[in-house]
Amino acid sequence: MTVAAVVLAPDPVTALSDADGMPAIRRVVQAAWAGGAMPIVVVSRRGAEADAVGEAIAGLPASFMQPDAPPGARWFAAGLATASAQVRETTAGLLWPCRFAWIDPETATSLIEAAGAAPDAIVRAAYEGQSGFPIAVPTTLNDRFFDEQELHAYQLVEALAAEGAPVRVLELGDPGIVHDASVPRAQLPPYQGPPGPAGTPPDWNEDLARHAAGSASLS
Repeated sequence: MTVAAVVLAPDPVTALSDADGMPAIRRVVQAAWAGGAMPIVVVSRRGAEADAVGEAIAGLPASFMQPDAPPGARWFAAGLATASAQVRETTAGLLWPCRFAWIDPETATSLIEAAGAAPDAIVRAAYEGQSGFPIAVPTTLNDRFFDEQELHAYQLVEALAAEGAPVRVLELGDPGIVHDASVPRAQLPPYQGPPGPAGTPPDWNEDLARHAAGSASLS
């Protein structure tokens, strides 16, 4: 089993904004990789401005796609389908808006562990009781995202939860879950870290996360 990261970048200006000396989109991809997500797919709009988003992640272990559909739930569906085609064992995807650039890699790892332990559940990260991002979405729900024409991906997650889809919320102590890059990192509330293991560590990402954590610069 693997858990992918689908990074949504509908606004190139936000994706390319400075996040402590690097484009926000690059920081997000590094955090996803260091946390053990694989494969990683960045989804953005078409056009010259968005082409720069692809250039900003050059050299990182991520693919870049620009669907014909307007931003919405279908973007996530297209990204997760691409990830599943790259790695057939993909069982879930992290729904990760690129503006959430301060996510700690440990948060991604905790979501991956929890998704492995509860493969049919939507797994949401929370900080001080407030749910945020990323959100682990099982691939079994991806048809719903493809079929949705009006809602954004996070809105569809809320709708699925209201319909009775199983949802697990993890308190992970990471302020980046609810504070996006519009808040300078120096002004974030303190990082507390997860209170305990999210589940049995999955063997598919341990070596990857260890290697990436040593090679990716996230300072």
